[in-house]
Amino acid sequence: MSLKEALKLADRIIFEKTGQHLDDLQEAVLKGTLEHETYKHIAKDFDCSESSVRKVGSELWQILSEELGEDVNKKNFQSAIQRFKLSNVSNFVSEQHITGSFNTCGEARHPPEQRNSHPPNQETANSKPTKTLHQDLSEMPELGNFFDRTSSLQTLTTWILQQNCRLITLTGIGGIGKTSLAVQLVQQIKNEFEYAAWYTLDEFPTIDKFQSNLTQLFSQSEKQDSSPTNQKPLPLIKYLQNHRCLVVLDDVHNLFCSGELAGKYQPKYEEYRSLFKQIEKLSHQSCLLLVGWEPPKEVPQLTSENTPIRSLQLTGLDSAAAGEILRDKGLAEIDNCEALIHRYQGNPLWLKSVATLIQELGIGATEVLIDDTILLPEDLKDVLHEQYDRTSELEKQVLSLLATENQPVNFAKLLQNGQISSSDLLNALQSLSRRCLLEKQESLYTLPPVLKQYIKTRRSHLTNIDSE
Repeated sequence: MSLKEALKLADRIIFEKTGQHLDDLQEAVLKGTLEHETYKHIAKDFDCSESSVRKVGSELWQILSEELGEDVNKKNFQSAIQRFKLSNVSNFVSEQHITGSFNTCGEARHPPEQRNSHPPNQETANSKPTKTLHQDLSEMPELGNFFDRTSSLQTLTTWILQQNCRLITLTGIGGIGKTSLAVQLVQQIKNEFEYAAWYTLDEFPTIDKFQSNLTQLFSQSEKQDSSPTNQKPLPLIKYLQNHRCLVVLDDVHNLFCSGELAGKYQPKYEEYRSLFKQIEKLSHQSCLLLVGWEPPKEVPQLTSENTPIRSLQLTGLDSAAAGEILRDKGLAEIDNCEALIHRYQGNPLWLKSVATLIQELGIGATEVLIDDTILLPEDLKDVLHEQYDRTSELEKQVLSLLATENQPVNFAKLLQNGQISSSDLLNALQSLSRRCLLEKQESLYTLPPVLKQYIKTRRSHLTNIDSE
């Protein structure tokens, strides 16, 4: 298949799905992919950022995956479009994947005897059966600038749409971009579901309120879709079995106790445990996505492909995407940009906070990075304090031990340095890992530099108070 023919076919597929032809950047991404160019090279040729190219590529692969009926990505796009062409050419009479005047070879796709006759009615030919969609996304935040998360977005999409996972946790340290990623995900896949809902578990996230909101959504739509009845609402799990639903619970950590190991339910929210187990164990066609600082205890960090649950712990942005944050803050030309990103580990909130401080004070990145200095603006300290304050006393002891170490340490070294039993130490390390406050490199443990600096600053502050 020639380059021109492949682009023309891709344009037709995109138009059938979105009603819009390929724009210049989309065409550049597909052309570059067919010519085996990297996203970085495509971005340079098009004079835009690499993360913008990656985002456009991700959107294209998602649309093409849906329309071609297979997982399409940058590596297999050329072969996938070729397979689609061959399939349509050989089956164009019996197989109407894309109907009407679809063109695979520059010629209207009609049997020979029809090619000189009037084309079929376009509205009839191009219409696809659609299902009624019901959505309650009023609590979903508006998506601001979305920085490249192509890999994570593709992973979640695959888990939900292809592997039909029932329960997924999306966790990460404060400011890492969990909610932004979840919003982007919902916007891309919400129309694949009959029902899509987003609820934020704020200060009083009672299960009655949550279930009432969902069952009300189901009940209202059923009244609209059929004649009114006096039937009582079904149990929530029954709706999830009868309909394909996507439900997001944001800030799920509010269900759990402060001052305890990660994932322990507050007594008044214990009923969520039963609900999550139902969603995991019982057969249904829906997906519940839990977003927060820590997952429930019953959801392991490492999951098997044979189970319907998955867990994704989000890490920092790559240098290209993190660099966009600095450019947005007017710091595009600063020296040591890479070093600054590395020190704040590509955390979007941390970078925005320190970039704002640099900008407002008019200082240079070189000054910021001198002597391994880590700046902690007050808004950043507030975020870290909120998460630190949730930890148990046992975890705080381990954090203090790790904050004194200049290099990653193993379990044996930690056991020697503190008055903590091996069992308690193991439980504390697991809990800190689930809270995303701990970094593990094979059998070695360390803290993120920003968190280490926060703990040192906090300890120094408390020492000064005690001495007064």
